[in-house]
Amino acid sequence: MNTATSAPAAACDVEWAAGLLAQGCLVAFPTETVYGLGARADDDAAVARIFQAKGRPSNHPLIVHVLDEADARVFAQDLPDVALRLMRAFWPGPVTVIVPRRPGLAQASAGAQDSIGLRCPSHPVARALLERARALGVPGVAAPSANRFGRVSPTAAAHVVQEFGPDMPVLDGGACAEGIESAIVDCTRGAPVLLRPGTVDRRALEAAAGQPLLERDAAAPRASGTLASHYAPTARVRLVAHDGWDEALRSRAMHPGLSGALALYSKACPPGVQGQAVEWMAMPPTPAAVAHELFAVLRELDAKVQADGGGEIWVEQPPHEAAWDGVRDRLMRAAADMDHGATS
Repeated sequence: MNTATSAPAAACDVEWAAGLLAQGCLVAFPTETVYGLGARADDDAAVARIFQAKGRPSNHPLIVHVLDEADARVFAQDLPDVALRLMRAFWPGPVTVIVPRRPGLAQASAGAQDSIGLRCPSHPVARALLERARALGVPGVAAPSANRFGRVSPTAAAHVVQEFGPDMPVLDGGACAEGIESAIVDCTRGAPVLLRPGTVDRRALEAAAGQPLLERDAAAPRASGTLASHYAPTARVRLVAHDGWDEALRSRAMHPGLSGALALYSKACPPGVQGQAVEWMAMPPTPAAVAHELFAVLRELDAKVQADGGGEIWVEQPPHEAAWDGVRDRLMRAAADMDHGATS
């Protein structure tokens, strides 16, 4: 039974989905961040189906979703003190910790690394699914975002159906509250390292950790969503400075062959768009509101551009403030590959 409506998943749907997970099948389900494409994390053959469905390299690790700290200890060889502080401050919630992996378990989920990413989601449907799956012998669910590798993450059940078709089992929990993926903190090397920002900003993470977060370096483990090009729609994405709209639009008007259509996502409608094939959407003023709708907006603008025969999506650069780090990270990765057709 698949669904693409906005109604929360019923108990029978959760029972059905948990049974599929226990059998080694794939199930897409909602979290507070984005929809995930899940398989039981302790079954390498089941996890391999995620990589195959997404077209994702098998050495690119997944995040394992668990119900609580006790389940985290099933997969972790050790939970460093800083990881425990972050877990106890933000779980259930949108923070992933990377910790040493228990040998012999979840190797495929970890991309064959000796570390593993663990997260405890807060979405009630995700928690009901994890609880029922645990009763069926599933200790945790490996789940990247439920989209083709490198593309825009799904924040509604309908987006999952767009990605994989109607045959993919989907638990519908409505629209995701956060809208972008979790923050990821590497806790394997003594000092914590921020590998990916999310909606919990750096200052809150550092306060809970009790120490500063270092920047990602060459020694960091591979982690989900950290490739230079990611979260990309079909159309090319360009980031435009707030004071650069006039020049950018004038330049485009002088070279109409650059693209068949143009879609804008800005805090205010830029001057100079009259007479151009432009779709414009207003950007909310707060980072939380932008994060909530970002991926859905990119999908909508992409659909409009493609309907007009192709073109570009221009997005106003967000402020250089800590609260905007998660949004800025996703937009920079979406705009990183200037030869969109290929994903990373």
